[in-house]
Amino acid sequence: MPFLPSAPVRIQPYFGYRNRDRLRITARALRSRVGKFEKRGKWRAAKTMLTQFASHEVPELSVELEIARPGQKSHRHQGLTDEEGFVHFDIRLDPRWDYGDQSAWETVVFHWKAGEEERCVDAHVLAPGRDTSLAVISDIDDTIVETGITGDFRAVLRNWRRVLVEMPEERILVPGADVFYNALGGSEVLADSRGQVGNTQSATHRPFFYVSSSPWNLFSYLVTYIRGRGLPLGPIFLRDWGLNRRTFGSSSHGAHKSAAIGGIIETYPEMKFALIGDDSQGDLTAFADIALTHPGRIRAVFIRKVGDAMSAEELTAKAKLEGAKVPLWLGDSYRTCRQFLASTGMLADDEVRAIVDTVEATAPETV
Repeated sequence: MPFLPSAPVRIQPYFGYRNRDRLRITARALRSRVGKFEKRGKWRAAKTMLTQFASHEVPELSVELEIARPGQKSHRHQGLTDEEGFVHFDIRLDPRWDYGDQSAWETVVFHWKAGEEERCVDAHVLAPGRDTSLAVISDIDDTIVETGITGDFRAVLRNWRRVLVEMPEERILVPGADVFYNALGGSEVLADSRGQVGNTQSATHRPFFYVSSSPWNLFSYLVTYIRGRGLPLGPIFLRDWGLNRRTFGSSSHGAHKSAAIGGIIETYPEMKFALIGDDSQGDLTAFADIALTHPGRIRAVFIRKVGDAMSAEELTAKAKLEGAKVPLWLGDSYRTCRQFLASTGMLADDEVRAIVDTVEATAPETV
């Protein structure tokens, strides 16, 4: 049962993204109030987080998405929420809607009715710059935020207890993640202010995308964490799932991540990608499969080691990447990157060398 069954209907927008042809964005209709992630005691923290999970989804709600090219007349597109309250827009764009010189966040607006009252909320869509050639796709758990999960079921439950009682500012940043990510082309912060459809704000030099098996209920929590830690913002791909045995399986984690990453890669055929993850949820195996499925599209793979010795599957994945000549960093110190790339003869690749140079110049000794 929701805590606030009579709360007004609101739309929770998620970050969208587009290429030159299509714009994709998702939102969710909820009967709840916006949570404020403030450090005010464990009971209040638990109440805030439980409200995120106990919100009441609103199905069959008519939602309009208003979009506009900068300086042009806006257009509205009609959508209807599904049984879980989600509404998905996948819009074919005017051929004249090109990229700008730099990567940017473009403002769009969701419209809906709460009773007889007309309501709207801004949302943001990431568009790469005209000359963008490299983007970053990152995992979240144990890649930018410490969880202590290494595949053990009890560790998973301990992490969920932390989610329920710790606010974003209390979660532990993976050491060096902020420096590393910003060196790869981050540092721009999306202003949390009301804009106008068609307006733009500067985005990170290189587009960032985050993929996690966490539920969509944690979207606002994760955005607050990313903002507060000075990490680059980007579209976040989460899952809709319940707390059952199936959701904790490594295969379901991998399938979700692989599908999300594959969709991003196919959306931007002119770009290549650096993949960043860890060894707690099968990222190495998933990344190797992605590299083979999309030959020539993965410029480098970074895997932070947090677990024990490599499994047979991970050893096979490592061999696959080596066979495909995809540079792989695997360890707890970014300073080993140059040694590995030198041994594979890949330092002649300007793009890969640029990635490694920024890592070595800015990262701490250990992660």
